[in-house]
Amino acid sequence: MAADVQAGRGGEEPGGALAPGDGQHGERADSPTPGLAQGTEPGAGQEGAMFVHTRSYEDLTSPEDGGAAARSPEERRGEAAGPSSMEQISKDFSELSTQLTGMALDLEEEMRPGKEGKLEPAPQAARHDSVLSGKEEEDVTMDAWRMHRKHVFVLSEAGKPVYSRYGSEEALSSTMGVMMALVSFLEADKNAIRSIHADGYKVVFVRRSPLVLVAVARTRQSEQEIAHELLYIYYQILSLLTWTQLNHIFQQKQNYDLRRLLAGSERITDNLLDLMAHDPSFLMGAVRCLPLAASVRDAVSTSLQQAKAKSLVFSILLSGNQLVSLVRKKDQFLHPIDLHLLFNLISSSSSFREGEAWTPICLPKFNSSGFFHAHISYLEQEMDLCLLLVSTDREDFFTVSDCKRRFQERLRRRGVHHALQEALRTPFYSVAQVGIPDLRHFIYKSKSSGLFTSPEIEAPYVREEEKERLLGLYQYLHSRAHNSSRPLKNIYFTGPRENLLAWVTSAFELYICYSPLGTKAGAISAVNKLMKWIRKEEDRLFILTPQTY
Repeated sequence: MAADVQAGRGGEEPGGALAPGDGQHGERADSPTPGLAQGTEPGAGQEGAMFVHTRSYEDLTSPEDGGAAARSPEERRGEAAGPSSMEQISKDFSELSTQLTGMALDLEEEMRPGKEGKLEPAPQAARHDSVLSGKEEEDVTMDAWRMHRKHVFVLSEAGKPVYSRYGSEEALSSTMGVMMALVSFLEADKNAIRSIHADGYKVVFVRRSPLVLVAVARTRQSEQEIAHELLYIYYQILSLLTWTQLNHIFQQKQNYDLRRLLAGSERITDNLLDLMAHDPSFLMGAVRCLPLAASVRDAVSTSLQQAKAKSLVFSILLSGNQLVSLVRKKDQFLHPIDLHLLFNLISSSSSFREGEAWTPICLPKFNSSGFFHAHISYLEQEMDLCLLLVSTDREDFFTVSDCKRRFQERLRRRGVHHALQEALRTPFYSVAQVGIPDLRHFIYKSKSSGLFTSPEIEAPYVREEEKERLLGLYQYLHSRAHNSSRPLKNIYFTGPRENLLAWVTSAFELYICYSPLGTKAGAISAVNKLMKWIRKEEDRLFILTPQTY
């Protein structure tokens, strides 16, 4: 294995809000160049941005402040209010828990005041661990448990188990106690543990009070990327509880067993970890669009825009984990992480196909303090098209449900129903369409739009382990390009089974995989041809004209 690298200049990566300043969209280059300005690269939206920003994971390392303090008053308008009473916590989460498991949990009962006003668990809280977890547990003493390539643990600052990817939390309570002891020992010396590296393993710690998240991995991922995944798990928990309610719970009782409240939601977290293992969306910190003719997408977006209600903040149409259309309230920007969490919620439960669901959901990167209410339904049983209508009003179910009906009527009136069905038959395009013989696969991300595109993974990456190996190579290149101490702009990687090239600029990121028989000169030529092809196809691969209410 060999790699040629070129370091990037410090400070080239832009920060702050995504929405480009005036004039950035004035000129769109005919052919991309290394000096292409952000906002004019292939895939950049021509009429503003959909997402708050598009940096892949750097922002995730900032401490959670529990609210939207970093946003301007204009950005905070229309956010959902954040109830903090135990009665409201119980009511909101019981609705969500019933949606996921058919079993409502009453937090107020579980944390009822006992003698001397102390909080005590209710008798029914002492249920068997298998009831709490709702999944088949592995024996943590067996070699098969140790052989997993990545373990994820979540515990409270009191050392109480919250979640384990594999095995029973009860059986791992002593192990989690040791993890918390390591964290506390270093904190006593006013220090913080970030990672341990030994025998090919990386043990990564992320602390987000009142929780501690730990991963034990033997993968190609960097410490930073593993921490990125742990933060997704943290945000997944916040999406179920809100930051305000999570902190309120542990202020009331530091050693509270959070599994009682999260019972039934383990499969959502499991599904998120499965998605992160094979979907590059999480690595890129971006969203992939369903390939669709621009005229059809515009008709869908216009139909969504017209089927609106006063309480709606976001209207989202998706297929699988690909975005078809997103319409937002003016001055309100969704974060890619929040959209990923919504995708995960839908893909983790088949019950949403059975009718119209109305469920509380927190979008932690938009506002971690309160719940929105989401209307979730599929347009038709036989079509993989799911509609999410995100509302600020918990009592507005019937109004929002009527928005779905009006949206479907407009789709039929505009005659795009058949075109959507055709697009769903081929949700991915083949790399052969690019017309570069040695090209096997690529990932291209437009930083200003927060969107990325990549073809279907094809031969020779047919088996699941080969697909995981390819993603592992992308993870390696990504970690080198985004290394906090020495970020790189260009990487040329040669291996026995494929060659790869990474090119990271202030405007876009590009990772390509091609035949091991190819040359470096051929790879550079392929990049130029590929970028021209993406420019030519950008109105089909990206959302260039996002709509607002």
